[in-house]
Amino acid sequence: MRKFINGGLAALTLLISTSAFALTLDEAKQQGLVGETFSGYIAAVEQASSRQDVSGLVKEINTARTQKYTELAQTNRMKAEEVAKIAGQKLVARAPQGEYVLGINGKWLKKE
Repeated sequence: MRKFINGGLAALTLLISTSAFALTLDEAKQQGLVGETFSGYIAAVEQASSRQDVSGLVKEINTARTQKYTELAQTNRMKAEEVAKIAGQKLVARAPQGEYVLGINGKWLKKE
């Protein structure tokens, strides 16, 4: 089951990193505009939350993730929220150095 979820997460990453946005997810992460959260969704880092391009990107990515988490949950007889939390833990852990993640304390941390 976890193997299938890992494969689904890899497919999701490819799907969302190649989307044609004015601002890509990779660019937004590298610029410190968005970060991963333990919920399994991205969020705008504080100073970028008012930017329309960032909020549009966050909405599009999170909508795609919700759809994928729901598909994976149905396949694995789990709740979508459980899949999202598993994904969130992995995405936060895998975030490269220099990118922001939302800590369990609710504060943004730059990974070192």
